[in-house]
Amino acid sequence: MTKRTFIGSAAAALGALFVGGCDRGEGAKEGPAETFEVTRSEEEWRRLLSPAQFAVLRESHTERSGSSPLNAEHRRGTFGCAGCALPVYRSEAKFESGTGWPSFTAPIEGAVRTKEDHGLFSVRTEVHCRRCGGHLGHVFDDGPPPAGKRYCMNGAAMNFVPA
Repeated sequence: MTKRTFIGSAAAALGALFVGGCDRGEGAKEGPAETFEVTRSEEEWRRLLSPAQFAVLRESHTERSGSSPLNAEHRRGTFGCAGCALPVYRSEAKFESGTGWPSFTAPIEGAVRTKEDHGLFSVRTEVHCRRCGGHLGHVFDDGPPPAGKRYCMNGAAMNFVPA
């Protein structure tokens, strides 16, 4: 193997990690298994969800920035989990973060749970639906006052119900 081939192969492998692995929640901290009110087999989830919804909700993928129609959703209403329809965010909590993903200052009380997500180069806090366990996104400490939280959600993981 030449030096050029080795460097090219290493660059391709790193690129695959960044594109395919960094945002999937791979390596999430294992702990006691959570139980959820809504449980389905993988086959049932695949039948009920679109491929994009399945990838985000059940495999913890992250949709491409700017790809969700929910970014432009500004009507009054409720954002619910696409897996089980549990209301998770109110429109009043939505704000423009400039990140390309629907962002919220806070979830509806009791609607979500969080856990540590150990990615390739960082530890983040994953947000998932408390009823079905579907991966919704992550929460960061760079949101607006007063709480300073930014719940950065995948639009594919949610549906919008106008008020």
